[in-house]
Amino acid sequence: MQLLTSSVGRKILMAITGQLMVLFVIVHLLGNSTIFIGWVNAYAEHLHAMPPVVWIFRIVMLALVGIHILFGIQLTLENSAANPQGYAVNNKLKATFASENMIWTGLLLLAFIVYHVLHFTARVTPDIVKGVDALGRFDVFTMVVSSFQHGIIAVIYVAAMVTLFLHLSHGIQSFFQTMGWNNAKSLPVFSKIAMVLAVIFLLGYSSIPLFIVTGILNK
Repeated sequence: MQLLTSSVGRKILMAITGQLMVLFVIVHLLGNSTIFIGWVNAYAEHLHAMPPVVWIFRIVMLALVGIHILFGIQLTLENSAANPQGYAVNNKLKATFASENMIWTGLLLLAFIVYHVLHFTARVTPDIVKGVDALGRFDVFTMVVSSFQHGIIAVIYVAAMVTLFLHLSHGIQSFFQTMGWNNAKSLPVFSKIAMVLAVIFLLGYSSIPLFIVTGILNK
């Protein structure tokens, strides 16, 4: 129970849940990227052929997000009361714009996640085009392309990916610091790893709306 009551324990839980969500970001990017090779409808059909697995996964992810957000807010409030510099940033890590605004980028990502779920999971936004492809599968490709042809939607998604880049460029390296695996020699290495992964996510996810809105990828 000390993990829940102590600030160190909550930082560890935040770090672990954060990195588990990074693994999801990796898997999700791989799945989304199938749109470039025409496999996204097959990928979606394969996922929805396993409803129990999908729902268990969603519940687990919801729990991870909830824990991460709850402890992030708690630690921020505690840190603000004890130190006016804000978000619980380890002093061994050099303060950056990303590190000093983790709480805000996190809350912006939460708002985006809600929108994204309503958009492509619940499919309740007015831009959604529902239909089936030639094989009788739900036409995810047409749904995505039709949505991102609206410039404002493409901008929202790219802006969200910039926010994700900022959050993860600090969050990934902070994980190693929180777990006590960082030292003067390893810190530059972990910092570079965090930056490379954050850039890959930014370019990978942003390429889909950008390719569509510019007409490179279309129906």
